[in-house]
Amino acid sequence: MSSQVSDALTVIRRGADDILVEAELIEKLVRSEQTGIPLRIKLGLDPTAPDLHLGHTVVLNKLRQFQDLGHQVIFLIGDFTALIGDPTGRNATRPPLSDDEIAANAKTYFEQASLVLDPQKTEIRRNSEWSEGLGAAGLIRLAAQSTVARMLERDDFTKRYKAGSPISVHEFLYPLMQGHDSVALACDVELGGTDQTFNLLMGRELQRNAGQAPQAVVTMPLLEGLDGVDKMSKSKGNTVGITDAPDDMFGKLMSISDTLMWRYYLLLSRRSLLEIDALRAEAQAGRNPRDIKVDLALEMVERFHDRNLALGALAAFEARFKQGEAPAELELILLGAGPVGIVQVLKQAGLVPSSSEAMRNIEQGGVRVDGSRVEDRGLMLEAGQYVVQVGKRRFAKVEIT
Repeated sequence: MSSQVSDALTVIRRGADDILVEAELIEKLVRSEQTGIPLRIKLGLDPTAPDLHLGHTVVLNKLRQFQDLGHQVIFLIGDFTALIGDPTGRNATRPPLSDDEIAANAKTYFEQASLVLDPQKTEIRRNSEWSEGLGAAGLIRLAAQSTVARMLERDDFTKRYKAGSPISVHEFLYPLMQGHDSVALACDVELGGTDQTFNLLMGRELQRNAGQAPQAVVTMPLLEGLDGVDKMSKSKGNTVGITDAPDDMFGKLMSISDTLMWRYYLLLSRRSLLEIDALRAEAQAGRNPRDIKVDLALEMVERFHDRNLALGALAAFEARFKQGEAPAELELILLGAGPVGIVQVLKQAGLVPSSSEAMRNIEQGGVRVDGSRVEDRGLMLEAGQYVVQVGKRRFAKVEIT
């Protein structure tokens, strides 16, 4: 193995959960070095929501690393597969999205992904290009390449089947359609989260059936959200959106735990492993973890905005942290008709991810309404506007009608 391939493997392995099959990936890298032909690397995302968050950028960062290594990356917008709905991690059938919803969401996807990728070197595709033309006969031929028993090997389907939860027949098509994308694009490598392993391996099977060399698969771990427990998800209220305002992004990143900070460094930062190890050594030698977290927050805000805005977010954060000041401008959040319990207010305002977290903060004296500490977790807020605070850095302006 040449030093070039060895160095590439070091980059690819960073933060990866698994490489299937690594020996095959090495063969592909060696062949690429010998022939000068770049590998084709695919990442597919279904436009099921209008915005991307830092959890999405874990795989986008890996795609960018392949791009920097000189390979051809393909950013695949799953506008056809979004009609089916990825059953990954679901305990019920996804409600279908309309064509208009998919089109609106897809419009922003690549614009936001371009904050990570080099758009000039990115091949942008939509899987409707080849999927819509399959027709009924094509879908039948595709479905004939797998079995119900094989589909039930998938953990999501197994759990739902055992629990007696309905599984719609069209959901079995999803991994087949994703695998067919790899055939259509003649992929050498596909990236995805660990929850996508079944779908990614289906691509290998379908490529073999089509007479293609099976793709190597690189799976990336799922990034925990701000709560440090559940994966980052908008439905959990624990996300950092890549289009969040600089002050919001900075403050959210400063709220993560000192332990979770290192995982964010590994999966999100562009610092080398040697630089991250040096930061760990500094922390062990007594450097305040808060200062190391500031470096991470600055890097993220600068990447998705710019340096001046990152420094401004730091200054605003310092003012709030040291003086407990609320931001000068807070977006008004409408909560509906009152009275509303303080626990629900905190959750609906996005200040905490769960009721238990809200109650814990109240019990620890960390919640204030209009500057007054909340001591009763049964407090009900009547109609009116309030500035609600959790800890020293999280604020929201809410209105109850």
